[in-house]
Formats: sequence, C-alpha cells, structure tokens
Amino acid sequence: MSAVKIGIAETMFARADMGGLAEKTLKENSASAKVLRYAVPGIKDLPVAAKKLLEEMGCDIVIALGMPGKEEIDRMCAHEASMGLIQAQLLCNKHIIEVFVHESEANNEKELREILRDRVIKHALNALHIIERPELLQRKAGTGQRQGKENAVAFEI
Repeated sequence: MSAVKIGIAETMFARADMGGLAEKTLKENSASAKVLRYAVPGIKDLPVAAKKLLEEMGCDIVIALGMPGKEEIDRMCAHEASMGLIQAQLLCNKHIIEVFVHESEANNEKELREILRDRVIKHALNALHIIERPELLQRKAGTGQRQGKENAVAFEI
C-alpha cells in the first residue's frame, strides 16, 4: 500500500501559520502520511487549491485552512468559500475538511490563539483518522465532539 497523501490548502490572509501547525500534527501522528501544502492569497481561493491537491497532486484528503476577519464582508467571503469547498468535495468524491477560525469567535487574542490551536490540531487528526483509522471517528459519533470549543453535552435517545 502506498503512503497516504494529505493536502493542506492555506491562505496568506491567516494571521497564524495554520498550515505549519496542521503539518506538524500530521507528522507527529503518522509515520507514513505524506503532506503536500498549497498556499493561496485568500479564503475564496481555497476551493481551487483543494481541488488541485486532490486531482492534480493525488491527495487522498485535504485540510482547507482559513481565518476570516471580523467584518460582515469576511463572513460572506467565508460562506462563499465554504460553498466552493462543498462543491469541490462532491466533484472529486473526496473529503475536504474545512477549518475556518473566525476572528469574531474570540473576545481577545489569547482566546483566538487557543481556538485556532485546538481546531487545527483536532481537525488535522480527524483528517488522518478518516483515511487511516475511520473506526476512531465512528467511536466518537454522537458524543458532542467540538473543535475549537468545549465539547457539547451528549444525551441518550
């Protein structure tokens, strides 16, 4: 079996090295995964970057990283990028894990940094598990898992 290829699509607009953190997490948790990074200017460029990583560079999965600003236009651009990422997933029939950290989610820089670290690390692991160990995600299904915030309280039905 050949090594798994994980793509990281990232933007220059992000205020932190989200791609570096994702790559470090992947390499620390998989001896065989090959990581390919593709940087673009802004968040609306992520769908094409992700599609190129999947189709042209042979990635098995992509992590799309972005950091929308606080303004309404940033929220709108993030929504448009999200719709593009969904379309790219459907066209390629492969997962693209969207990891957006909105500046408006935090009350201060420290909280923003904590949200970013938690979300990027957890989603990098989620991407790895989807392709290498999907049973790990199955065990957590329905348990209120969150990335970037505290887990929700799960309940029995």
